[in-house]
Amino acid sequence: MDFRERTAPAEPRLEHAVTDGIATVVISNPAKRNAMTAGMWQALPRLLEELAADPGVRGLVLTGAGETFCAGADIGSLRDPAGRPQALAVEAEEALAAFPRPTLAAVRGYCVGGGSQLAAACDLRFAEEGASFGITPAKLGIVYPSSSTRRLVALVGPATAKYLLFSGELIGTERALRTGLVDEVLPAGGLEDRVLAFARVLASRSQLTQAAAKEFADGREGRDAHWSRQSDGSGDTAEGVAAFLERRAPRFTWTTGSAGAAPTSG
Repeated sequence: MDFRERTAPAEPRLEHAVTDGIATVVISNPAKRNAMTAGMWQALPRLLEELAADPGVRGLVLTGAGETFCAGADIGSLRDPAGRPQALAVEAEEALAAFPRPTLAAVRGYCVGGGSQLAAACDLRFAEEGASFGITPAKLGIVYPSSSTRRLVALVGPATAKYLLFSGELIGTERALRTGLVDEVLPAGGLEDRVLAFARVLASRSQLTQAAAKEFADGREGRDAHWSRQSDGSGDTAEGVAAFLERRAPRFTWTTGSAGAAPTSG
């Protein structure tokens, strides 16, 4: 899916397509810089569940339509006195973090508030030069969710997390790269090709290795025996070694839907 050149629909929505094993989810609300409405927050976990159930999906790219990633939550929805919009945002964030295959945020333009919340929930973040990042609850008198705060601290460390949360100020790609908020910064015009090429690399690798690594990196312990059993029964190790010796691309067969496999936790 060409997420830069697409003509975005007028109504707020999430679009998606699957090509070569890569699912691309596009946040589209052009009238408000791709701000997430309550309906969009609600739709994301259902869409992710659908994509996770598709054995042909080996990775996921999250991005925004046009020239921006996501300017956060639609401010109008924050007037709900019950605080439901924030709960919906956390549910969407956790669903993204728990997606069982590698996830990559492709960031162009503004990645602010709820946009940064979603980007942080992805496994990796690639950004185009000139992108801006910010977490802005202090500008609105909103308490940022504890789960989101912990995820941010794990990603960038307590000092940078406090800087972002206390000030609500925006930072550019240079600082975002230096602090670990993003993994790669690409020149203008180079983001999409790099993201899709790297996503294809991820899709070619062992899902067994990726699923176990995602669990361990996210702090889930006590599952070494489970993953040892998965490895012993998968055939992926034998295939990987054979492919290396035969100088060919491996054909890994284990998937996150294999018997006995458990979903990762965010």
